[in-house]
Amino acid sequence: MNKIAQQVYALALPLAQEQGVELWDVEYLKEAGQWYLRIYIDKQPSVSITDCEAFSRALDPVLDAADPIEGSYIFEVSSAGAERELKRPSDFQRFLGSNVEVRLYRAMDGLKLYTGTLLAQDERGVDIRCGEREIHFPAAEVAQVRLRILEK
Repeated sequence: MNKIAQQVYALALPLAQEQGVELWDVEYLKEAGQWYLRIYIDKQPSVSITDCEAFSRALDPVLDAADPIEGSYIFEVSSAGAERELKRPSDFQRFLGSNVEVRLYRAMDGLKLYTGTLLAQDERGVDIRCGEREIHFPAAEVAQVRLRILEK
């Protein structure tokens, strides 16, 4: 998380708690020449458009007052989504035993994408079960891990 995303996370966290939603992630990044501030929230059983709108309306004046971002940007609030990215150790712990998709920076055994059951994650890397096979992916090789909804 970059410095601006960290600042916005700190501003947004108390509001998320007040509104009964979980602050899942904050991204501040440039896409196609435009800066985006994206806030991802979660709530059980699910996040509605009304939740996103209420959170956006509550956070907007806080961002204006703190002014952590110079220049213009597009501000978005959305659900973390069913196939959300797992980033923090607590994300991995929460979803142990879930289906995940692991993307690698470089191919391993000819593949850069693996799908399986999340077994473990720590500073050394990520372990999943693919069928009967357990696979360890070194942390330096893992580009991204996402929850994966499997079709039946």
